[in-house]
Amino acid sequence: MSTILSGQRQDRPELQKAIEELAESGFLGVQLRVNDEQGEWVGSAGVRELGLSAEPLTNGHFRIGSSTKNFVATSVLLLVAEGRIGLDAPADDYLPEFGLDRRITVRMLLQHTSGIFNHTGELYEDGTIVLGVPWQGKEWVDNRFRTYLPEELVRLSLSKPTRFAPGTGWSYANTNYVLARLVVEKVTGRSFAEELRRLILEPLGMTGTVAPGASPEIPEPHNHGYYRYEDAGQERTVDVTRQNPSWVGAGGDMISTTKDLHTYFSALMGGKLLPSELLAEMRAPEATVGYGLGVFAQETEGGTVFHHNGATMGSAALMYSTPDGSKTLTAGLTWVDDADLSIAPAFLTAQQRFVDAVFCGKLG
Repeated sequence: MSTILSGQRQDRPELQKAIEELAESGFLGVQLRVNDEQGEWVGSAGVRELGLSAEPLTNGHFRIGSSTKNFVATSVLLLVAEGRIGLDAPADDYLPEFGLDRRITVRMLLQHTSGIFNHTGELYEDGTIVLGVPWQGKEWVDNRFRTYLPEELVRLSLSKPTRFAPGTGWSYANTNYVLARLVVEKVTGRSFAEELRRLILEPLGMTGTVAPGASPEIPEPHNHGYYRYEDAGQERTVDVTRQNPSWVGAGGDMISTTKDLHTYFSALMGGKLLPSELLAEMRAPEATVGYGLGVFAQETEGGTVFHHNGATMGSAALMYSTPDGSKTLTAGLTWVDDADLSIAPAFLTAQQRFVDAVFCGKLG
């Protein structure tokens, strides 16, 4: 285990205990950063690489999965603030090449109320599964360096039946954010990575965050994530730290660090990035699951907490904050993934344990 303390303050054994229990529950490595009234606490538990004893880094880069969506939403809203995107304008105004339903607005993309089919597949209420881009098992492993163009992902989605009429329901779809990122690129004439740097990374001094596009690389230093699958009756485990994330695209391809996630989410929630009226729009939840524009609102015993966590093959991110940005929890998790998503129950337990410990004062 590794603990770093900032300022003159007491250690947090309850946090160290929580991450050690997490590592024992199936995660390879856990790095956690908590910023609150007691100062900053940073710790890690588990191992950095499978089969080795080296402790996980506390400043390592990791793939943040769907936490990416919050960065995309903030970028869109900053362009709304600049008068370059209309939040309630038809997305078709910006991306006429797809022939999108004119009722689908930019807001609906950010709030998952467009009804568009999710290009990574859909699970319907009756239990029917409709596959999209392959992201499981040997098929994904063998193609993990393949590049998918965003346009390819959108056209795959549009070839499938919609979930519902625009604005009449809620359904989480990575494709909404592929489209939102394309809107950013269309109105600015620049890549999303360039706009992300201009709008967010450079103003906040964030140096560990990357929008990799189709690059499989991850900056050093980093912990390692893995994938276990069956091949001709044999179980194999492969290091998937390097992988091309273009199959999920803007739905979950970014890389960051716990420090950068803290810097960003604290500034965002604290009103230092978006104008107050647009931050209020972002945080206003729809009724189904409490999803705003790229952020979840969660009611806890300690009050409202905003978050957008994310997971991808062998790696996950937690990103939580109080409404004023004064208390944040950011974490990077690595593990041995599989097609059955067997880590999912432990991931849900991890989220609840951390929220209870940091935001609800339950330190047992």
